[in-house]
Amino acid sequence: MELKLLNDQGQAASNVAAPDTIFGRDYNEALIHQVVVAYQANARSGNRKQKDREEVKHTTKKPWRQKGTGRARAGMSSSPLWRGGGRIFPNTPDENFSHKVNKKMYRAGICSILSQLAREDRLSIVESFTVDAPKTKLLAQKFKGMGLDSVLVITDNLDENLLLASRNLPNALVVEPRHADPVSLVFYKKVLITKPALAKIEEMLA
Repeated sequence: MELKLLNDQGQAASNVAAPDTIFGRDYNEALIHQVVVAYQANARSGNRKQKDREEVKHTTKKPWRQKGTGRARAGMSSSPLWRGGGRIFPNTPDENFSHKVNKKMYRAGICSILSQLAREDRLSIVESFTVDAPKTKLLAQKFKGMGLDSVLVITDNLDENLLLASRNLPNALVVEPRHADPVSLVFYKKVLITKPALAKIEEMLA
């Protein structure tokens, strides 16, 4: 598999050899969907809470007598049938949203995503990626000069200048190889990988 090596102007200078076991796999939509959904589900935190009929603050007095009013029987106003009553099956903070995906499936899903990105010409290689100062303007100009408006940069060395310069750009993300998640790989229009990061990815997914 040959991947494009871009220069500072975003033009293809040459090609870089990449293993077919990582960048030449078939597109497995079902596996990619499972990996993406599992990653998003595992990122959820239990921070929602609803009250049941025991927890809502209501009087326990019977609203009206049992018979003779013509209305339906009612025991207390905290009933789930009433407005402002407790929920029957409330959401709790200890609810578990996690999905289990074993390592073999996760790696295969990442490889399938990278292979599809390479086929769609959305994945390219650069020698290195740095900025001279922690200025968002400098990094934005660098992306504009390379013709990139939505990009994920995977670099082996995420220094302080690059980290500070990238965190305020809404359509750009700079991460190390171990933090390249499936959601980001699918979301951004273009993926740039530095040569040293490419070696690390090959080592991780081998």
